Amino acid sequence: MNSSTSTGNGHSPHPSTFFPEFKQCKTKRDLIQIHAKLIKTGRIRDPLASAELIRFCALSDPPHRDLQYALHVFQQMNPPNCFSWNTIIRAFCDSDHPLQSFILFSQMIVKPNKFTFPSVLKACAKAGSLQEGKQTHGVLLKHGLENDGFVLSNLVRMYVMCGAMNDALVLFESNKTSEVVLWNVMMDGYIRLGQLGNARNLFDKMPQPSVVSWNSMISGYAQNGFFVEALELFREMQMDASMPNYITLISALPAVSRLGALEIGKWVHFFAVKNGIKVDPVLGSALIDMYSKCGSIDEALQLFNSLSQRNVITWNSIINGLAIHGRANEALYHFKKMQESGIEPNDVTYISVLTACSHAGLVDKGLSVFNEMVQTEGLAPRIEHYGCMVDLLGRAGRLQEAEELILKMSNEPDDVVLKALLGACKKHGNIEIGERVGKRLLESDPEDGGPYVALSNMYASLANWDRVMETRLMMKQNEVKKDPGCSWIEVDGAIHEFVVADESHTKSKDIYMMLEEMKEKLKLVGYKPDTTQVFLRMDNPDKESALQLHSEKIAIAFGLISTTRETTIKVVKNLRTCDDCHSTIKLISRIYGRRIVVRDRKRFHHFENGSCSCMDYCVCRFCSLFHFSRQRRVSICSFFKTQKPEMEASSPLFTPSFFPPFHAKDHN
Repeated sequence: MNSSTSTGNGHSPHPSTFFPEFKQCKTKRDLIQIHAKLIKTGRIRDPLASAELIRFCALSDPPHRDLQYALHVFQQMNPPNCFSWNTIIRAFCDSDHPLQSFILFSQMIVKPNKFTFPSVLKACAKAGSLQEGKQTHGVLLKHGLENDGFVLSNLVRMYVMCGAMNDALVLFESNKTSEVVLWNVMMDGYIRLGQLGNARNLFDKMPQPSVVSWNSMISGYAQNGFFVEALELFREMQMDASMPNYITLISALPAVSRLGALEIGKWVHFFAVKNGIKVDPVLGSALIDMYSKCGSIDEALQLFNSLSQRNVITWNSIINGLAIHGRANEALYHFKKMQESGIEPNDVTYISVLTACSHAGLVDKGLSVFNEMVQTEGLAPRIEHYGCMVDLLGRAGRLQEAEELILKMSNEPDDVVLKALLGACKKHGNIEIGERVGKRLLESDPEDGGPYVALSNMYASLANWDRVMETRLMMKQNEVKKDPGCSWIEVDGAIHEFVVADESHTKSKDIYMMLEEMKEKLKLVGYKPDTTQVFLRMDNPDKESALQLHSEKIAIAFGLISTTRETTIKVVKNLRTCDDCHSTIKLISRIYGRRIVVRDRKRFHHFENGSCSCMDYCVCRFCSLFHFSRQRRVSICSFFKTQKPEMEASSPLFTPSFFPPFHAKDHN
């Protein structure tokens, strides 16, 4: 065999055809022995032999890959042919040092071909090196390769990955063909920049979108928060000739989860099983997360138990699902089983476990888990862990400890951590710490509406209307707007969205009739609206009307008129559920005999027969019904603890099933 065997075009026959010993090469030791034999027999001078040696070192799977060894062999070739140049350039393109590919390319002493440029352009794209990419563009123009489809798509992708969309658009417009790859590259570029409108315009103009096109657009919508649009496009895909695949399901499930669209999520699961798409740990984790966030934690558990393979992500999904549903003991049980199964918990696992402790008020257990993570597992706490700990301590009223923890943090606390403490200050009426935290939040991001609203609400809850006006005026001067409350409910596979005082729905008249009916029935059982939850200075009748028109109440009214008595009403809300809505929904579940599940920004609330799964943690259950002021709750409850038996005998409201026993934690 001599050098004439190679075609020299960079795409010659596979060298192992002529050197079968490489097929038996399993280890680095084998490779060195083969290399020595080639040198001893003189066959190393055959370009094909050297090329195969380089290919094996540079492109094998780990642990056999050794780029430095490959580079050493390459440098001994005299001279390397184009195939060898392409091999070593491609190898460095896929490494942690992609620009080494460009350096090697600039040193080429043979004419590059159409197999050279894609790797160099990919390396420039990976490194975000626009200037090197433009230089490569100039060289390929000199060699007349600008019309090669594969080279062109990689050239456009380079400009896209470097954020030079105008340059990419010029190339795309001048070479627009029916090649779907080029369209997908451009669409991906717009999605990366968050320009969903441009991406969708391109998608709609595509001659024939491929499944990759559909997946990119669905994923782009979901990742940028356009969940309704993602599911609408997912529906359109089902009516198109393109068949959803594994990636489609993975892309659509986050949107399903965020909107609580259980029926669509169940269809995704059924589609996977029916079409033989393997529910592996990745898809299984996404489905568990979907069932959990759609309010069906029991179905999530059933799926988890049916999986033959589980990884750390799968365990994290079920632990987090149990945590947000308030099933802390089960979350801790699964955490223990995870460790016993040999799966090492990671930092995400501990976030889920600490969340479970926080929602259940398990302060000592939470502190123990946090110490285990740091001292036993040696994991450095992330912002999210500190956020859980501050929330845990804050909910329990241990505000000073929470503030001290923030001051001891090794990294700067973000707005989530500070907002958790600010919310706790409002709940427990600690204006001193609340003002300190609020001031810090406003200084870090004066355009964020959350701190203004939290501070304003804290002042309003204490009837300090002068400070309320000052805070609202600051919002107006800084042109800061509050996020409006919004709720979603799925009925017959369709998502219905409601905002405060919403009258835009086609069944608005029927919804408002149901709201009036709910209002009258609530009065009959002694309910009074908690007007302290309206943080505006207005008359009580106006406050009561404002409370009645919160978005989750409108969604529940729609659910009552649109579903049968056996159907669980499931609502998703973008903000925290206020105390009045929480108390009202408990009563509605009893009055109408309906199970109601509400997912707010923090957790799930399962309402049934006048009770909630959250156990009204940090809110006295008696006071949450009758809305006594925070200052009077402890003394009033002390009285009713002794009077409760007599009251039960005289009032139909106080039945054993409706009025759960008091616990000391009600006023901790």
